[in-house]
Amino acid sequence: MSQVELHGTCEPRFGAVRDAFDANWTDHGEVGASLCVIVGGETVVDLWGGHADAERSRVWERDTIANVYSSTKGIAAAAAAMLVDCGQLDVERPVADYWPEFGQSGKSQIKVRHLLTHEAGLAGVDEELPDGAVLDWDRMVGALERQAPMWTPGEGMGYHAITYGWLVGEVIRRIDGRTCGEFVRDEIAGPLGVDFFIGLPESEDSRTADLLPAPGAGPIGVSTQDNLAARALGLAAPRLAGTVNSREWRAAELPAANGHGNGRSLATIYSSLAQGGGGLLSSDSIEACGGTEHAAREDMVLGFLVRRSLGFILSTAGGRYEWGPNPRTFGHSGAGGSLGFADPDAEIGFGYVMNQMSAGLGADPRWKPMIDAVYASL
Repeated sequence: MSQVELHGTCEPRFGAVRDAFDANWTDHGEVGASLCVIVGGETVVDLWGGHADAERSRVWERDTIANVYSSTKGIAAAAAAMLVDCGQLDVERPVADYWPEFGQSGKSQIKVRHLLTHEAGLAGVDEELPDGAVLDWDRMVGALERQAPMWTPGEGMGYHAITYGWLVGEVIRRIDGRTCGEFVRDEIAGPLGVDFFIGLPESEDSRTADLLPAPGAGPIGVSTQDNLAARALGLAAPRLAGTVNSREWRAAELPAANGHGNGRSLATIYSSLAQGGGGLLSSDSIEACGGTEHAAREDMVLGFLVRRSLGFILSTAGGRYEWGPNPRTFGHSGAGGSLGFADPDAEIGFGYVMNQMSAGLGADPRWKPMIDAVYASL
């Protein structure tokens, strides 16, 4: 047992999940975190504890939220799936049908599906960008309009670590008129009653935890060497050092990287998806967009096999993203360790959000004990 006082609720039969969560403080240097598990629509674990800052002067409260980095991508994918569900978006159509300016520089035949599966060849931007450009939506959209694909679209997969947000978000905006953040607020977070923001209002700063970098890591743990991984992951790195806890970063909309929420908000959203849509989506759209494999390749940016549905990662047995026994489990993780996923067969919604980042990409050592305990407790 750690010396951290955990708060919240945990059904007795899920006591092993509580123990695994608690062990993160002694085994992995956890500072503050929240964990929520919903099974069949019933919240069986809703725990939080620790502190919201490095100085341990602010307690992690029930409503504390934190930047979840790329876990944001799964929520943006859910927004896109809602447009598919209502017939406004066809993922097999060219992106340029919805966003005409996108079609230049050899991109006229790139399909929406390629954006969602990270096969569009737009993992980075070649043109020189000034500091602060990644916080300027129109500047980045324009740069991507001018960008030529880095590989033949549809013939390779490379993680669009930050460009995914502008690409998918601009398609949503062109179709719906609202930004991705506005759409998520109005159509997902609002109806579900959860705290999740892409573009954080200043009024929420007082309950927002500071992200703490992994010991010894750079801004986001990437090199600056000239290769595809550096171009994709390093697009933001030199410009984000010291800014991820700033008002400017929090206020911007980056649907790939700066959603703010907690374990409860991720678990609630994924629980709604795990139960055949839960009012957000039809069961057919959940299956087509979430639980069905649309691409499986070695990712040229990440350097390992990734199975993807439409905007979500699919659990892979023995892989970096192994989230329980079901290969149809879909979700997304974020740099440093946050994770949300849905198991549509066991009807599980899982959400874990923390502020102490771990190093590296892919599997976080904190995940497996918690996830294993969830499935052992069913």
